[in-house]
Order: sequence, then C-alpha cells, then structure tokens
Amino acid sequence: MGGAVNSNVSRPMPRANTGSWFLNWLSETIMFLLQTERRIDPWIRPAFDATLRDPIARLVTWLTNKQRKNENLRIAEEKPLPNEEEYLNSVIESFTTQMRGLWKPGGFERGGNTKTQGIVRGEFIVHDNLPPQFRRGIYAKPQTFRCWVRFSGPGPYITPDIDDVGFMSISIKLLGVPGAKLMDEEKFTLDMFGVSTPTFVTQDIKSNAHLQKWSVKNAQIFHFVNFEEPHIGDMIMQGLWVKTQSSPFEAPYFSCVPYLLGEGQAMQYSVWPKTNKRTPIPRLPLRPPDDYLRDAMVKALNEGDVELDFRLQLQTDPFLMPIENNGVLWPEKLSPRVSVATVRLPKQKFDSPAQMEFAKTLSYNPWHTIAEHRPLGNQSRARRRMYLELSTLRHNMNNVPHYEPTGDEVFE
Repeated sequence: MGGAVNSNVSRPMPRANTGSWFLNWLSETIMFLLQTERRIDPWIRPAFDATLRDPIARLVTWLTNKQRKNENLRIAEEKPLPNEEEYLNSVIESFTTQMRGLWKPGGFERGGNTKTQGIVRGEFIVHDNLPPQFRRGIYAKPQTFRCWVRFSGPGPYITPDIDDVGFMSISIKLLGVPGAKLMDEEKFTLDMFGVSTPTFVTQDIKSNAHLQKWSVKNAQIFHFVNFEEPHIGDMIMQGLWVKTQSSPFEAPYFSCVPYLLGEGQAMQYSVWPKTNKRTPIPRLPLRPPDDYLRDAMVKALNEGDVELDFRLQLQTDPFLMPIENNGVLWPEKLSPRVSVATVRLPKQKFDSPAQMEFAKTLSYNPWHTIAEHRPLGNQSRARRRMYLELSTLRHNMNNVPHYEPTGDEVFE
C-alpha cells in the first residue's frame, strides 16, 4: 500500500458539530456519561443481563409490533419501501461526506465497522446430519471452507476501545465457494456479517438515512432522541446489548437482516462463542490500553485455537419475524437458533503490520454470495450499491485495486 499512512490508530472522537452550542454540549455530555459508565459496566452488567435484559427486549419488541401494520406477506416475501432509492442516495452522500472529512488519501478507512481489531485465518466447517430444511446452499452437505475473518469496532471513528459505544462486528469471507455469484466482482467468495446486537441500529433504509445525517454532525444521539422522528425503541434495543466488551471472541454476533435459505425460506444467522470465559479488562476502572480488544485476540490465538458456533434461525411467522423491518427481534420461541457450522480460528499470529494492512485491501459485501442465500429486505438491497460505492471510494483514495483473496496469502 505504497505511501499509505497508518490510519488504524486510535484517536479521540471528533467533537459534535450540529451548529448549536447547546446540542453540541448535550451530545458530548451524554457521550461522556456513557464512556464513564463503560468503566464500571463489567461489575453491573452481568446481573442486569440475567434479570432485566430479555424482559425489556420482549416489551420493546411487543410495543414496536403494536405500531406496525400487518401486510399479510408470505414467508421470505419482500415488499419495497416507497422512495428506497432516494434514501439510499442520501446514505451514500452522508457516508462519502463523512469519510472525506475524517480520512486523508492513502489512509482512508471504512465508513462503518471501521476499526480493525484483527483479520485472521479460519475454517468454516459445515456440520453433518443437518435437518432437511437447513440443507440448502453452502449447508447442503458437510464441507469445509477456508475463510478470512475480520473483527472490528463500530465506526465511523477509530477510538480507544473503552471510548466507543461497546459494539463489535464480524465479517466472514468464505473462500473457494463454487457457483455463480450475485455480484461478479468476486468469483469464489461468499461474505457474511454480524454485529453484537440482535437487532439492527435502524429499522429500515429511511431511518438509516436519518441516522447518517446526524452521524455526519458527530451527534448520533439525536437520531434516536428528537421531537420530529424519534427512535427510542431502537435506542433501547441497542443499549440492551452494547457493553464494555472483553474480547471479540467472547461476544455473540447477529446478522440482524434476513437472507434466503433456498427458494421460499428466509433465515437470519448468528455466531456464538463456545466458552463462557471472560478475559479480564486491564486497569478498570482506570483507562485500559487503547487496543485492549486486539490484545485479547492476540493472547487467545497465541495460546491455542478458538472455535465459534454458527447458527441459523428460520423465519416461521412473516409478521413477527419481518423481512423489511430489521429493528424487530425474531422470537426464539417461534424458531430456535440451530447450530449448523463451526468457525474454527487456528492458533496463529495475525497482528503484523502487513496483515493489518491486508484488511484494507478487502471488500466485504453481502451480495458476494450465491442465489440460494440472496440478501433480503430494503437495507440489504441498499447495501449492494452502498457497500460497492464506498469500497470503491476507499480503494481509489488509497490507490489500492480491488483484491479477491484466495487464502494463500503470506505475510511477514
């Protein structure tokens, strides 16, 4: 990456720039209080999660569904929103403006899921003897794919881990996947995504456009809390799962948006740790190291292999498990999450400068997939062009061509 600067270095979050001194002060005060809570969160969160999190989530989901109209859709049926393209254009414009403001040529980072905690080699091992309804696409038979797995922080900034909102993401790029792909820029890959909250930060592309406008002003709180178009339920659902994280290997990740599982079936997927172990966070309630999450990954993969459980949840109720609204938690009582594969991360060293730079050359897109697993819903439809255009912008600004990995890459 000739001439590039090391942009993936933690730095303070930019100041709010709403145009109002009061709104700026309010946004920064709320963020300060949140960051302060992060220092004591590990002592109070386990009891909260065990007693209150799930009942509150069920209540918010019930209230959200009370406000929704039942459009009598079928399983896996999509229904475009009015003005989808207009909202998508707005999202791309906001991301482009923000990325150009945050990064310099040669050091452009992703617009979201920005901070790379690490990119590691792995294997995606499809289990044997799956129930017949799950044997579709890549799950049709027991098989193993090599993969590159990227763990990342929230974005759009790269902050010390303790100063972010307590949100992590995973991106899995399967290699050597046969069959025609829905995007022809990569021929042999299949990409999958998860975030550490089971519902998406926005319900649809319309509300995402609203969020990104506030994100450009570094005041995302006012997407959720405002008098004109509040999203209090979404804020509560995010708040129930964001926390002071201990390690990228020790949290579950959720697709939040649905995908086909063969014709006429829809599913969401999730990735779960196979251990209840929690890596101690250094120095709390004082400041931990800026990159303590990456340090936890390094320690774990120095000691041995890490395995994660990959699960599918079938859509069984078109209203209570919606396609077009990604702020509704799909109830497990209607459809349990079923283990279908293991993500195995072998013991390895991954934090060399060359391998960290390698993460910048990759493009992840949910439409890097086969027809049997086509992304569903308005936010997934938007991701196709949004991810492509923002990835193209990033690669052009860094003077790095698009690269499709093979798994044979070697780093010093």
